[in-house]
Amino acid sequence: MVATGKVEEILRSTLRMTESFARRSETFPVSIGGDTIPAMPLEIFHVDAFASAPFTGNPAAVVLLEEPASPEWMQKVAAEMNLSETAFVIREDDAFGLRWFTPGLEVPLCGHATLASAHTLWETGRLARNEMARFHTRSGVLTAKLDEGWIHLDFPAIVVREDSVPAELLAALGTAALRTFVTPERALADFDYLIELESEQAVAAVQPDFATLQKIPAGVIITARSQSEESDFVSRYFAAYHGIREDPVTGVAHCSLFPFWKSRLGRDPLEGRQLSRRGGRMRGSVHDSRVVLSGQAVTIHRGNLLV
Repeated sequence: MVATGKVEEILRSTLRMTESFARRSETFPVSIGGDTIPAMPLEIFHVDAFASAPFTGNPAAVVLLEEPASPEWMQKVAAEMNLSETAFVIREDDAFGLRWFTPGLEVPLCGHATLASAHTLWETGRLARNEMARFHTRSGVLTAKLDEGWIHLDFPAIVVREDSVPAELLAALGTAALRTFVTPERALADFDYLIELESEQAVAAVQPDFATLQKIPAGVIITARSQSEESDFVSRYFAAYHGIREDPVTGVAHCSLFPFWKSRLGRDPLEGRQLSRRGGRMRGSVHDSRVVLSGQAVTIHRGNLLV
């Protein structure tokens, strides 16, 4: 049985916390250590994207902002979440602002966290399920539609050009390349190498030297034709330089993979399978300079961000 004095102490502590939140709400937003942060708890969601079941696909955190927050604060939240991407979403007239942060830096484009953001807007009723999600991003306006449980993202196609890659990159992968390619440089000096390997088994067998990959300022896509009738091609994606050793399922990489394999296989739409530990699948079709990436999402948990 709890003593009366202890109960009173707990009640006083609870009252102090309530008064603290009330004071913060009167001075929205606030600044701590030079960072502009929200004054009241914000909703935060953990979503598995490009996944039809929990604990598969690529996890992302989604924070629904009520007011603008500083990039420094958003970066700290992303580092605390320690997922490959944390998305920050804020209402902007008839659309939403969207920014993506890895634990180490902001990125100009992210597929799975965009899919997770759209999923969250529909799940929370901020958008009706028949409404299109429109996002203003550093890569332009991106849209998402929901159709019979599948989310369809309209993204820019990122067409690769054949080119050499650093010798230390191939040494770090420990494999031989059939052909090598590079993407155009995106915003924030971001780009990828794409390396075609001989077979699906060769892609699955790669065990990178991450200490070396961490020094190469680019993402690395390895890919091969699928040997299964369930998909057209397979891939893996490494971004050690950005703080992500291996990404489970990568939307941006597929902005290059779908145009690449459409030209190689001569058909469209296609289905890709990413051979990460968690694994994931993505459907895609190419329309001129755009790629429609299609996947599903599952909310794992939701809560409040208190600082």
